[in-house]
Order: sequence, then C-alpha cells, then structure tokens
Amino acid sequence: MDQSKESQGKNLRKTLKNRHIQLISLGGAIGTGLFYGSGESISLAGPAIIIAYLIGGLAIFMIVRAMSEMSVEDPKSGAFSYYATRYWSKRAGFVSGWNYWMNYVLVSMVELSVVGTFVNFWFPAIPAWVSAAFFLVVITAANLMGVSKFGEFEFWFAIIKIAAIVAMIIGGLAVVVMALPTANGLRASFANWFTVGGGFLPNGLMRHGANGQWTGLLMSLAVVMFSFGGTELIGITAGEASDPRRTIPKATNAIIWRILVFYILTLGVIMAVVPWNAIGKPNAQGMVVSPFVQIFDSVGVHAAAGILNFVCLTAVMSVYNSALYSNSRMLFSLARQGNAPKYLGRLSRGGVPYAGVLTSACIIALAVVVVFLWPQFAFNYLMSIATISAIINWSMIMVTEMLFRRAVARGEGPGDLAGKTGERALNALHFKLPFARVTPWAVLAFLAMIVVLMCFSPSYRVAVIAGPIWLIVLLVAYQLTQRRA
Repeated sequence: MDQSKESQGKNLRKTLKNRHIQLISLGGAIGTGLFYGSGESISLAGPAIIIAYLIGGLAIFMIVRAMSEMSVEDPKSGAFSYYATRYWSKRAGFVSGWNYWMNYVLVSMVELSVVGTFVNFWFPAIPAWVSAAFFLVVITAANLMGVSKFGEFEFWFAIIKIAAIVAMIIGGLAVVVMALPTANGLRASFANWFTVGGGFLPNGLMRHGANGQWTGLLMSLAVVMFSFGGTELIGITAGEASDPRRTIPKATNAIIWRILVFYILTLGVIMAVVPWNAIGKPNAQGMVVSPFVQIFDSVGVHAAAGILNFVCLTAVMSVYNSALYSNSRMLFSLARQGNAPKYLGRLSRGGVPYAGVLTSACIIALAVVVVFLWPQFAFNYLMSIATISAIINWSMIMVTEMLFRRAVARGEGPGDLAGKTGERALNALHFKLPFARVTPWAVLAFLAMIVVLMCFSPSYRVAVIAGPIWLIVLLVAYQLTQRRA
C-alpha cells in the first residue's frame, strides 16, 4: 500500500500531558499584547481598565467553557470546526475552520515580521528578514518532530513569560509596601488608582475627546478582548490530550484565576507604582517604553529593556509555535471533513499532520514577504481581518454550543450520551456550561456590542468593514468547492 494512503488512516497521537495543556492554555492568554499593548488600554480607561479585564475575562471564560463542554464529550482535532460541521452544517464547519486558519496566518505573519526588531536589540547588523526566516524554520522543525515536542517548547515559552510577570508583581508589591517614591514624584500606593489623573474612572464610560478620539471604559473593551486571543487553543489540544476529561476541565477552569492574576493583578500593581497617565508616555530619553520596563526601572532593575526584549522574543516564538500547531490541526480536521484538499489529512509515522504544518509554514512565509514589501497594506488591511475573525470565531463557538445541546437532548450526542434524551442527556454532560440557557445569548450580545464599539475607533473601523467581506469570500469559496466536488 502506498505510504501516503496508509498515513491517511492513522490518527493523531494523544501524547499531550496535563502540564503541557495547563501551560499552553496559560501561554495562549499571555502575549506581546500584555507586555506592550497594555499601555493603550490603560490610556483609554485609566485604572478602570481592571473592570474591563474582569468583564472581558468573564466573556472569554464562558466562550472557552462552551467549547470545552463539547471537547470533553467528543475530543477531536480541529475542535470548533469539527463541532460546527457535525452539529450545524458542513458550510459552517468550512467557514469556522478556514476563518480560524486565516486568522492565525495573519497573526503569525505580523509576529514574525517584528521578530527582527527584538533580535536587532542585541545584533543590529542582522537583517530583519533573516531573523524571521530563522525562527520560521526552527519552529516549523519543532512542530514536525511531534506533538510532545511542541508541548515542551510551549511549556518553556510559557514558563519564561510567567517568570517575568511574577518578578514584576513581586517587585512592584515590594515598592508599594515600602511606599517608595516613583519617577513622577509620587509615592507608590494603590491609592494612586483613585487620586491620580481624574480618579478611578477618568474618562467615564465613553467620552469624545478634544483630539477627536473616543475614550472610556467601553472603548477599552475592544482592545481588551483581543488580548485574550489564543485561549481557545485548549479546544484544539483536546484531540491529542492523553486524558481530556481530566485535563480540559482543569485547564479551562484555571483560566479565570489566571486572568485575575496575570492581567488584573499585574496591571493593578503597575498603576500603583507608575501613575496611569504616565504609562505609554515618552521617558527621559524621549522613548515610549512598555509599562513593564517602567515598573522594572522603578524597582531599580535598569536592565529592564534587555530583560523585556528577551521575554517578548520568546512571546513571539510562542505565538508562532501555537499558530503553526493549531493551523496544522485545523487543516487536518478540514481535510477529514471534506472541506480541504485530501493531502492535508496525511500524517507522518509519528502522527504529525506534516502536510498541514508545511503548507501553513509556506503560506506564512509568503505573508511575511508581503509585510516586508508593503507594511502599510499589511498592517492596515490584513490585520483588520485577523481582528474581526476572532469575533467571528467566538460567535460561531457559542452558536455551535447551543446546537450541540439540542442534538444531545434529541439523543444524538457523542459517546456515552448517545441514546439519552431530554434533561437526562443534558444532566449527563461531564463539563456543563454554566447557565447554559442564557449564557450563549449573553456572550453573543456582548460580542455584538464590541463590534459596534469598534465603529467608533479609526484603527478598528476598517475591521468592521472587512468582516462581512471576509465572510462573503468564505461562503463563495465553499460554494465553489461544492460544485467541484
């Protein structure tokens, strides 16, 4: 038998351990958006950004809980695309899968395009494209080695990010306890949340500033939500988890505590040490630096820029590592559904969807070339699709979860749910979505509000226009593939 045909009959290896999934889920929620992007969200809402992260964190937690409810009962590679196909329609599975794949291609291309700036911090003579090519090859090779190797890479990438955040929290709390003076002449204190720059809610819920820009707590929600992109990676790992009924619920439930610690506590400490209205402002050298650099400087660690540069370099590698992993599994799942070319369903002897890994890596490499040649086009237009595709993905997860529950109630559930009907079947779910009758609708309403808020921001407005166009492209592509089938 031909080896390629034989490989199509193999399955993915269930070798991801509990520690891998725990750190993958954590690392997915901690990226350059926290290390560098938090300054933008703080400038919009002030100390009230803590409330925004609580609200956004609750929404993303419910989204992941909805997906995990399905993943625990029927752990499959491709996660939400597979579930959309089974419980919604083949068209929905096509749109969900290819939307998620393109989202991570776009995210990867931008992350790889900036990796050169971190390398140039130490080695300014190395061209940016060389750095991008080097890390693309290294991470692609790691993904081809097997899922356990991917898990190890992501485990240690996450450890580095966590160590940097914990060090910042401990150092910041020490400064607050000792009430040391900051660079702005104020003493470090949590009271600064309420006494600096207009208090805890300086820009109200929503305010049109003198510069024509909208600010406020509501406007910060758009920025906050996109910092949580990647948490849904838990569902992708379910198909290769050694014990999904134990590891997936554990990793999912831990998300809310990690959001509290790694986002809310982190930003709370930063704003206690560095006045919120000084965050994101140029320093003495005229440079705008990360809030993490500012707080490390306050602690007296003057090598903060170098430390943060290393952490951000690992964060970029972590994003590409996760993106390539999830994209290869999504292509594998799409191929098995009949929504992608059959060759993408091929596995290596080690159970790696090598065709999906190499195809995704090649497309990402071409996308990186586009970024280097036409940076304004890439960042202004292509990334807007990545922005709105996250909302499309989350919305489809919630709709699919409702359809999944209807199927379970009809006795069409997977595994040991098959044959059970009504409330008896729903009560037999091993990991239920809390308040399942209203939660999906509440999350969908929240995501709709985010889209409306994006219309008020020039940087996000293009995404609202690109979203419907992107959906039309996917629907047309699906119809074309069906005609050729």
